[in-house]
Amino acid sequence: MGLNSREASRQGIEYDLFVREFAEVDRAITDGEEEGMVSVLVAKGTDKILGATVVARHAGEMINEITLAMVAGLGLGTLSQVIHPYPTQAEAIKQVGDAYNRTRLTPRTRRILSRWFAWRR
Repeated sequence: MGLNSREASRQGIEYDLFVREFAEVDRAITDGEEEGMVSVLVAKGTDKILGATVVARHAGEMINEITLAMVAGLGLGTLSQVIHPYPTQAEAIKQVGDAYNRTRLTPRTRRILSRWFAWRR
């Protein structure tokens, strides 16, 4: 739904693409349904969702969450804050939101966090 990367490029829209393969989602692995993915296209430098694709057996049950976010003007970063029961295949949506949020860390913040996590080990 919305734009895909080809359409965005044709329209001259700069974008970032966040993808989560179901081969990396615990519930999909458990269910033997590793084929497929969730991809979300956002306006470059923002979390404004321009479009999304869900290719999976349960895609129809997952796309509505992203559609709601687009209609309500909520960004991809907000989707990472929504509680997704574990393990579910819909957790892939949260994981693409988490991937976006990691891009927002400044180099200084990344250094501090990596030192803090290393110290805690």
